[in-house]
Amino acid sequence: MGMKTVTRVQTGVRIESRVLKVLKALAADLDLSLGDLIEGVVLHAFEGRAPFSPETLRKIRALKRIYGLELTAADAHRLRESDEAH
Repeated sequence: MGMKTVTRVQTGVRIESRVLKVLKALAADLDLSLGDLIEGVVLHAFEGRAPFSPETLRKIRALKRIYGLELTAADAHRLRESDEAH
């Protein structure tokens, strides 16, 4: 398959700080930009496909430990911002 031309836009999103730390570290480890990593994860999710290999999942587990990220998929849509975030 050939390269596809896309139009990217700059956006500001709010994201949990430890999730962002893990994503940034993973992107760096995979030699990807943060945007490329997020696009890949979302495109896989849109097709119901797992975005990460077993080796990458091991790296993610290690990064989660390093950054103290204990949130899981079960926590999605049940997060509330602390008063300090405002």
